Amino acid sequence: MMCPSPPCPLCSNSYISRFHQDNNRIYLHCNTCDLVFVHPDNYLTQAEEFNRYEFHNNDPEDSRYRAVLAKLFNPLADRLAPNSSGLDFGSGPGPLLKVMFEELGHHMSIYDAFYAPDSAVFTQQYDFVTASETAEHLHQPLKELNRLWGCLKPGGILGIMTGIRYDNIDFESWYYIRDETHVVFFSPKSFEWLAEYWGAKLDFVGDSVVLFQKNSEDADTTID
Repeated sequence: MMCPSPPCPLCSNSYISRFHQDNNRIYLHCNTCDLVFVHPDNYLTQAEEFNRYEFHNNDPEDSRYRAVLAKLFNPLADRLAPNSSGLDFGSGPGPLLKVMFEELGHHMSIYDAFYAPDSAVFTQQYDFVTASETAEHLHQPLKELNRLWGCLKPGGILGIMTGIRYDNIDFESWYYIRDETHVVFFSPKSFEWLAEYWGAKLDFVGDSVVLFQKNSEDADTTID
């Protein structure tokens, strides 16, 4: 039997409603931050998740893969000072963003829970952090995104690329929910809630990229 609806994993609101149900999963909706998320009882196991990731085609030599990452890379690179330091969170088996930023002379660290699980990277401070096609996989999005925010220097930028749940999307037929490793679905309102929570400047770039910039005068980079 499925447990009662859990609180929102982004804003912790307990007033949750059922949003959609298909053959495999129940999707819940938060009325506060507008996040849609999968009921935790429907999560894949860690082994099942890893097996799905092994089927992803993230070949660093694939020009089409580079073109997809350019949606995040280009607007972020345009905002960086020379020789900036960055962290790619959720880098996967082929960390192409690291290569692309290093081609411009930036310095990059990587983290991936399965392929590069060295948590020592979170003890450092960076000018920018990237999360490409990663945020939708997070079982605890606020906890993980807070950790990334805490790694940013004052004035630093967090760039996220994910499928954004716009009002005109037919959720039931949306390709993004077909991947069972995708468990949280942010709307523009969800990101606006997060920007207000952090006191961050927020920019939407295209239809799948958001950039959060930390206040340059914010010397305290720790988020509770």
